[in-house]
Amino acid sequence: MLGSNINIFRTEWLNVVFAGRNQAYGAYELRRENPRNTNRALVIAIAAFIFLLATPTIANWIKHFVPKADVPVKVTEVNLLPPPPLEQKKVIPPPVHEAPRPHTTEIRFPPPVVRPDPEVREQDPPTEKQLVDANPGQRNLKGDADAPIDLDEKHGNSEVRNVVEATDSDEPFKAVEINPEYPGGEAAFGKFLQKNIHYPSIAKENGIQGKAYIQFIVERDGSLTDIKSLRDPGSGLGEEAIRVLKMSPHWKPGIQNGKPVRVQYTIPVNFSLGDQ
Repeated sequence: MLGSNINIFRTEWLNVVFAGRNQAYGAYELRRENPRNTNRALVIAIAAFIFLLATPTIANWIKHFVPKADVPVKVTEVNLLPPPPLEQKKVIPPPVHEAPRPHTTEIRFPPPVVRPDPEVREQDPPTEKQLVDANPGQRNLKGDADAPIDLDEKHGNSEVRNVVEATDSDEPFKAVEINPEYPGGEAAFGKFLQKNIHYPSIAKENGIQGKAYIQFIVERDGSLTDIKSLRDPGSGLGEEAIRVLKMSPHWKPGIQNGKPVRVQYTIPVNFSLGDQ
């Protein structure tokens, strides 16, 4: 016997079964190749099953390597509207105050001074009768009996002056004689925004568009401070406009009365997506 473990597909059994027969016939070849064909089919089936299970994972992995088409972003240039013309205030000249006429008549009565004889001028001092209705003074001055008596007025040669104090206010102007200007003008400012603004991905994916109104102050040295959003379409558009304005170079400051002053500005930054 060939053994207790009978395997009809072993070569010894095949030779016994096909002894004296035409072994070139297809049945002999199929039986001889059956183990190898079975193993090959099993391997192919397992590989196909694993491939089907991994197909979603492979598809997601490939998707990350497929470049997305760039969505055209359109940033509208910002037109800075000039502020309303500054109303020129009429300067009213200070009134000229005439020295009031004294109420009491004065008679020149200088104190005695010791001088050499050649320099002495003969001049009689005022009599007691003259001093009844007059006061002694440094000069002869005729008074006006009808003039009002002002106890606080200053007499003598003192000058009356109106002093106008000019104080520098730290409050920002909203309109000035010469407006602040970005270096190169409005066209250069528009190019600066187009070059540096990046459309937020969240706003792009959700199709968010609109104008973000940004307020800031141009300082005396041309720097931008107190940058904040007054109206924001959302999805990061206002924050992006503020980020770019913080990168701005120094402006030419606003001028008022020949001096640089702080000026408050509000500009609209338009975010617009192109045809998708």
